[in-house]
Amino acid sequence: MIDFYQEYGIMIIEATGQTCLMLISSVILSYLIGLPLGVLAYVSSPTSIAPNKIVFTTLDWLINMVRSVPFIILLVFIIPFTKMIVGTFIGPIGAIVPLTVGTIPFVARMVQGSFNEVDKGVIESSRAMGATNLQIITRVLVPESMPSLVHGMSITTITLIGYTAMAGTVGGGGLGDVAMRYGFQRYQTDVMVACIIILIIMVQLIQFTFDRIVKKIDKTL
Repeated sequence: MIDFYQEYGIMIIEATGQTCLMLISSVILSYLIGLPLGVLAYVSSPTSIAPNKIVFTTLDWLINMVRSVPFIILLVFIIPFTKMIVGTFIGPIGAIVPLTVGTIPFVARMVQGSFNEVDKGVIESSRAMGATNLQIITRVLVPESMPSLVHGMSITTITLIGYTAMAGTVGGGGLGDVAMRYGFQRYQTDVMVACIIILIIMVQLIQFTFDRIVKKIDKTL
């Protein structure tokens, strides 16, 4: 055990840090862009508070188009765009761009779905009392759908852990890179197992944290 740590410990710790960097950065960026897109997709839908066929159709098409591309293909396809944005497509920094691009439509759909779960009667009551569309969004839709939004964020974050591992297989760094180079290419099962255990712990901690948050904010629980 001591020999294993001396030989691979620092490398695995650094890889864990790289995975966390990719994960946190891509979650923040994808929500900064995906959340407004999800709101816009919801409010512009034909049966929503501000129907706009052109906006809704365009967003719906773009979201579906990006979601239909497998992440590993998207990762390679947007290499020129990644290099233009951050100057490289290698390492954790280079992986953040495709991770964010691949997650934005997923976030947008999660937000749209969470808003769709809000009781239409509550929205109509707010409108009858003179609430503007912005007030309906900020004071009705967001508060009412908050448990669902938080739950969706937990799914998004855990999904991104899998994406970071895939990014690592093509030079993105992190635990996926270590597992591929040592666990697969060099047949070092102990390194592979160590990476898997760390990823499992990360998933369990994320799920536990978000579950506790949902219980605190969900009035029905």
